Amino acid sequence: MAQRTVLVVLFDGVQSLDVTGPVEVFAGAEQHTPGTYRVCTASLDGAPVRTTSGLTVVPDGALADAPRPHTLLVPGGQGTRTPDARLTEWLRRHGPRAERLVSVCTGAALLAGAGLLDGLRATTHWAYCDTLARNHPAVEVDPDPIYVRDGRVATSAGVTSGIDLALALVEEDLGRETALTIARHLVVFLRRPGNQAQFSAQLAAQTAQREPLREVQQWITEHPGADLTVEALAARAALSPRHFARAFHTETGMTPGRYVDRVRLENARRLLEDTTDGVEEISRASGYGTPEAMRRAFVRTLGTSPAEYRRRFRPAPAPTHA
Repeated sequence: MAQRTVLVVLFDGVQSLDVTGPVEVFAGAEQHTPGTYRVCTASLDGAPVRTTSGLTVVPDGALADAPRPHTLLVPGGQGTRTPDARLTEWLRRHGPRAERLVSVCTGAALLAGAGLLDGLRATTHWAYCDTLARNHPAVEVDPDPIYVRDGRVATSAGVTSGIDLALALVEEDLGRETALTIARHLVVFLRRPGNQAQFSAQLAAQTAQREPLREVQQWITEHPGADLTVEALAARAALSPRHFARAFHTETGMTPGRYVDRVRLENARRLLEDTTDGVEEISRASGYGTPEAMRRAFVRTLGTSPAEYRRRFRPAPAPTHA
């Protein structure tokens, strides 16, 4: 098996976890299966860089002297807002040569600035998706997933999603068991599906300004198994269904149906993770009615079945001692 060189680009204002999270994953894979990965870090001039949290990171060398990477990883951080023109030019020249091009968080802005995301689907931290789409209209920005694969290019959302993406790449290279071993060592779940939402419905949607709509939002969250049709919710808000649907979307940025779908999915996920309740019971409690309806929602949104989701994300029971 050929060794894959992973080159991590460093710059002042980089987010430290964007660097160390994926590096720990690839380094763990090398420790588990020697000869599989060589991890290198490099800055423009080979000088130490200061992260957004104040840590100083010393690179292995300068980008000009770095080995040709199999995987070129570009982290995010405040330093992506006003990047050094030399870094943009280096990425423009060397990005196409990598077999795999990866960004974490706002590292996508650096790739886009170098023209490496044109015509591709990509994501970044939810707070910067609008900015990325506005500044780079040739990029198809998807604000929902924690990471996106489009051919040889992979982009991920906020900091910890870089670990999810790195684990996915290791699984692709070395198999699920290796990735699972690394995830256990790092005490993280293997692995959140790439199309899992970046954040919850309550965070994704804005809080409505009007009290009746805020109360409806809270009611939906507390009663996912109730009748949550537009007609029922409109009656609770003392509005006509048409007026309610329009007002809800205007004030929250999300249609009532989409909000209900997200809340129900999150409730079902939480019950699968935290309880031993059966799938049929969870489907009723979450408002799906039947296990098949819940299965379809999981496959459509997360790309996995409820049973597989539980297998992946429910912590193993603690060992008992006689």
